[in-house]
Amino acid sequence: MKKTLVTLCAAALLSTSCLGPCNAFQSTMSWNSRATEDKYLNELIFLPACFVHGLALTGDFVVFNSLEFWTGKNPISKPQEFKGQSK
Repeated sequence: MKKTLVTLCAAALLSTSCLGPCNAFQSTMSWNSRATEDKYLNELIFLPACFVHGLALTGDFVVFNSLEFWTGKNPISKPQEFKGQSK
């Protein structure tokens, strides 16, 4: 039990970070929301694009947000706002 508690505390201390704006992920999601005017077609595009969204999010967490933290500049520009779908 003590070993588990020490491991959990160490993991909590080592995994804390500053979460950035995730511009790459937001850009892919914003593009997907504007791909067509039809929300159902956008959903069909979204499903296979989930792989791309995952890569963008991983890139944000590992590279782009870290660069912004250390340099103050994010190499990915801020995306357009997400276009919500109406009912």
